[in-house]
Amino acid sequence: MAIGFSPDKAIVETQEDRAKELFKNSFLNHFSTIVDTRVERTKEHKLIDIIAISIMAVISGAEGWVAIETYGKAKQSWLKEFLSLPNGIPSHDTFGRVWSIISTEEFNKCFLNWLDTLVKKCGIDVVSIDGKTLKQSYDRSNSQSALHIVSAWSSSHKLVLGQKKIDDKSNEITAIPALIEMLDIQDSIITIDAMGCQKKIASLLINKKADYVLGLKGNQGNIHKEVKAFFNKAKKQKFIGEVADFYRTTEAGHGRIETRKIWAVSISELPGKYREKWAGLKTIVMVVSERRLWNKTTTGVRYYLSSLECNARLLAEVIRSHWGIENELHWTLDVTFKEDASRIRKDRATENFALLRRIALNLLNREDSYKASKKMKRYRAAMDNDYLLSILAAGCVS
Repeated sequence: MAIGFSPDKAIVETQEDRAKELFKNSFLNHFSTIVDTRVERTKEHKLIDIIAISIMAVISGAEGWVAIETYGKAKQSWLKEFLSLPNGIPSHDTFGRVWSIISTEEFNKCFLNWLDTLVKKCGIDVVSIDGKTLKQSYDRSNSQSALHIVSAWSSSHKLVLGQKKIDDKSNEITAIPALIEMLDIQDSIITIDAMGCQKKIASLLINKKADYVLGLKGNQGNIHKEVKAFFNKAKKQKFIGEVADFYRTTEAGHGRIETRKIWAVSISELPGKYREKWAGLKTIVMVVSERRLWNKTTTGVRYYLSSLECNARLLAEVIRSHWGIENELHWTLDVTFKEDASRIRKDRATENFALLRRIALNLLNREDSYKASKKMKRYRAAMDNDYLLSILAAGCVS
């Protein structure tokens, strides 16, 4: 009896094979240049296989080495279809040991090379830079403090563009310039909170042909006092005689009403010394926010320096987008990926696993066929190999 042939099945198999080849030859190829520093006789498992399994496992919900090993063993037959696996699935000790010695610089460079292919395709507009502490990554017995990482986030495209570890006895002021140097940010608008409001950082951004919106607080004493005094005086006069652009927004939801008023004024209204000291500075900004709940009303005032022209509406949108790095990156890493609870802390493994999470988040954000939360996407990826392949394919440029 002749065996029946199903065209639909053949199409599905062809699509699956194409996705596997795309993952191997497009995505994984970006990470194939990482130098394997293991002793030759100990290389029972290929480095690229370890990297591939780790990425797929983290996408599918793994939060540590044991979980990655468990995922690999459960999917071994399927993984064997497109990975070498000469000695099966590595043990959790092997995963942990290898990731603790992989160069963070090389891994980050490969990550940036991969991002370049995606960024060129979709472009960049607003990039937010902010820091986050991995709270449980400390090791008291070895006098190791918790890891603090500065990340760059594209709010429009929902992509982590890069990360930089803050070294011990240092702070964000030194890490932010190092991260900026790594990125191709030409024609982008960079937003940074008050910690990054520094003359050198402003100059670096202008030299890289980017614009900036920097939060202004008391750490910049003189100009902060001047800007605050100017707006206080102008507010009392209702900006009569001043060149000010104004925009207002009102949002309601979750039992609250929030109103924001934004004034943008040319830096020419302040003494000339500030224009000379701050590269590219064109505009000073004041944002007055009022939040009304059923039982109380709170107000806040924030100030900004910007290289953008006096367009209050644009500045309002840019300033608002900065909160995406908190709500869509840091919150997701903590709640969905349990980053704050992670006790991975040996050598380079902490920083490398942090980047694995960000790779997984980028891939989950790129896949848009399944409209669900990140948690449900990871849950489905763990059960549905075809869906996992679609997530991996979303990170490839064919």
